[in-house]
Amino acid sequence: MANISAKDIAELRARTGAGMMDCKKALEETGGNIEEAIAYLRKKGIAKSEKRAGNRASEGKIVSLVSPDHRHAVLVELNSETDFVARNEEFGQLAEELAHQVMQDEATDAIVHKADEHELFGKAWHKGGGTVGEIVKSAAGRTGENVTLRRFARFKTEGALGSYVHFNGKVAALVEVAGGNGAEVQALAKSIAEHVAAGVPVVPVAVSRDQVSAELVEKERQIFAEQARSSGKPENIIEKMIGGRIDKYYGEVALVEQPWVRDPSKTIRELVKEVGKQVGAELTVRRFARFQMGEE
Repeated sequence: MANISAKDIAELRARTGAGMMDCKKALEETGGNIEEAIAYLRKKGIAKSEKRAGNRASEGKIVSLVSPDHRHAVLVELNSETDFVARNEEFGQLAEELAHQVMQDEATDAIVHKADEHELFGKAWHKGGGTVGEIVKSAAGRTGENVTLRRFARFKTEGALGSYVHFNGKVAALVEVAGGNGAEVQALAKSIAEHVAAGVPVVPVAVSRDQVSAELVEKERQIFAEQARSSGKPENIIEKMIGGRIDKYYGEVALVEQPWVRDPSKTIRELVKEVGKQVGAELTVRRFARFQMGEE
């Protein structure tokens, strides 16, 4: 039997809201695998859904930079070991300078999840004095903590980009709206970025339902099916129930189908259409990035 630690039980409780003994049993049944234990609890009806992993070991700051024409924008996540260092003025300034460095890298138009493996680390620091990697490493030496540039995103568009950073610098989002620019479209992109950062009702996994991975959908389908079978429903009824539940799942995780956090009476798709009508353009949400400190 796997060695189940109190730390694993605590993490499973935080991510599912299930009781301690239920979490312990789920981990025992799944050999200590937390992801499988989450699915186990959901199949048993003990956990309604997986919560996003909260703040883990890392601290730091997320910053954003948007060009005046809103056609280029970046997000940067700089990590430290403690919040004390993260709140340090020098640390904050380094995060801002890294955002300017990334903004200058015009060849990048993507989300880079492992910044230390990207060619950026070997490039010359825009203020001189070494490479980007060396500048980050020297910050670690000065603070006495492990300071790392964890990830960054840089988008460029012919449309409009908007960003939102939560006041504590722990959650941020970047959104691209295609089909137009101008003040109204820029404001729309920023409003949607604010929605994505809020993560309400859940953090979206894709822009639209056709972009939600088949693997995620199949995982939900299996969970719904087992829940329905455990209630004794016949197979023909189960299939109809699964169809309805999957449709509801799409509405929860596809960004454009989510109710807008500022006005739940309209979806993000309806909001985009509304602004598009105002400016006389066919607008679409093309992509987004969302960074939350400490998440996997």
